[in-house]
Amino acid sequence: MDIVRNPAEVQSQCLSWREEKLRIALVPTMGFFHAGHESLMMEGRRRSDRLVVSLFVNPAQFGPDEDLDRYPRDPEQDIRTAERLGADILFMPEAGDMYAADHAAWVEVPDLSASLCGCSRPAHFRGVATVVAKLFHLVVPHIALFGQKDWQQLVIVRRMARDLAFPVEIIGLPIVREMDGLALSSRNAYLSPDERRQAPHLYKGLELARTMVIQGITDTAFLREAIRRHWAENFSLGREDYLSFVHPENLRPVERISGATLVAAAMFTLRARLIDNVFINP
Repeated sequence: MDIVRNPAEVQSQCLSWREEKLRIALVPTMGFFHAGHESLMMEGRRRSDRLVVSLFVNPAQFGPDEDLDRYPRDPEQDIRTAERLGADILFMPEAGDMYAADHAAWVEVPDLSASLCGCSRPAHFRGVATVVAKLFHLVVPHIALFGQKDWQQLVIVRRMARDLAFPVEIIGLPIVREMDGLALSSRNAYLSPDERRQAPHLYKGLELARTMVIQGITDTAFLREAIRRHWAENFSLGREDYLSFVHPENLRPVERISGATLVAAAMFTLRARLIDNVFINP
């Protein structure tokens, strides 16, 4: 495995692989790898001739009061993990290599970015879309793999790739969870022991809605109140950011579940913000 920090160098190598008709997979990450990241790398390795993993804590997707400086990092362990899982390149640029001092070009998908996480993180998806577009230009991948925990991000990247005609297939992989149901996230490291014990109820509340839909309850207002009661009783250390029932592709709210629906939520704890979702298709 090669560790590459220079964007021009990674682009040169990937263009050379393209000329050799080799299939390239990209897994964009911010590091501090867990089993969710590993699932993306393993699937990328399976589907490609060359696997590129990017490790870049992207400052453009953090707000001024967010956790950029304290975001969990363990580059030495990440290097060992990427090499073990068969990455050909681990791309680890510095912020100055990705953004010039007078950087002024941004990529936005405003209709998909305004709701859900975009309400409390208004500039977040502009930073995500911009850095992913830059990675697509540098790595020129045939496929790029993302986790479905960040469902809104996945939808935005798909729309961006379609609208800007990037020749890349966007692949979303299922959420990887702890045994108690908590979705794996680098930010889980922020949780106190008591918060960690309660945090799985974020998912369990969403699963309650899925069970109720199976039983025939489709009114989202009723389902929303049931989820909130569950959280009030079991996740007292969490504070709701949002709880939404939306169409899984256009993210528009739905009032009654009659087809494929995403139940998405975010909760604040003292130091963390947790997100999760459940896909329902009655």
